[in-house]
Amino acid sequence: MERRDDSGAGGPVYPARDVRGGEIILRTRRRQLVFMGGLVAFVVFALIAALLAPH
Repeated sequence: MERRDDSGAGGPVYPARDVRGGEIILRTRRRQLVFMGGLVAFVVFALIAALLAPH
C-alpha cells in the first residue's frame, strides 16, 4: 500500500520497514572528516560548557 506524501516534496515514499535501522555511510574522505569534526566539536563544546558552568 502506497502512502500519499502531502509535504509537497514530490519525492518517492518508502515503507517504514524498508528504511528502518539507518546506517551511516561515509564513502569519501571528506565526509569522514566532516563527521569526525562534528563529533570532536561537540566534545570540545561540552568540555568548555562544563568548565564555564557555575559551581
